[in-house]
Amino acid sequence: MSSIVDGTMLTEVFVTLFVIMDPVGTIPIFLSLTRGRSTASTKRAAWQAVSVSFGVIVVFAFFGQQILDYLDISLPALQVAGGLLLLLVALELLTGKEEAPTAASDVNVALVPLGTPLLAGPGAIVATMVFSRNVHEAPQFVAVALGVIGVHVALWLTMRFSMPILRVIREGGVILVSRIAGLLLSAIAVQLVADGVRAFIAGKG
Repeated sequence: MSSIVDGTMLTEVFVTLFVIMDPVGTIPIFLSLTRGRSTASTKRAAWQAVSVSFGVIVVFAFFGQQILDYLDISLPALQVAGGLLLLLVALELLTGKEEAPTAASDVNVALVPLGTPLLAGPGAIVATMVFSRNVHEAPQFVAVALGVIGVHVALWLTMRFSMPILRVIREGGVILVSRIAGLLLSAIAVQLVADGVRAFIAGKG
């Protein structure tokens, strides 16, 4: 088994990304952002969000450092930008000023903020880049690949089966969840910005 996949590294990658991307914690935010949409539209948004997240993670796993170096962007800058974007979404959820859902907004919700920066955020991107740097042999490459795929399967399953939750709590429950999700999302956003600013002050930006 060890000649095919590095079990220790696989566990480390999966657990780290699972904690950072938090599949269970995305359920209330996903329900809030897809409120009012049809079942088919919600399922499509879940699939698109996971696909976008997976694509972003894979691109940064292979070319992350080169992209940041070429654009002269530091990781703290990426954190602050992601935090500010999430904060805008959080304020909409808290104030109840989300735009009425349309066919176009289904795609936009899947791309931003679900796919990125909520799922494929600065934390997940940086962690993947670090793991990629430690890949020197085929078993390690397989471990990182399986870890990333496993977490995204978990993300899709939690969002895909969030629909039964929606049927139980009804529209009023979703509104309540939206406010709670907005509060949690704003805290995540502020933490991202704070971490980025702290890194700038420490001279890492």
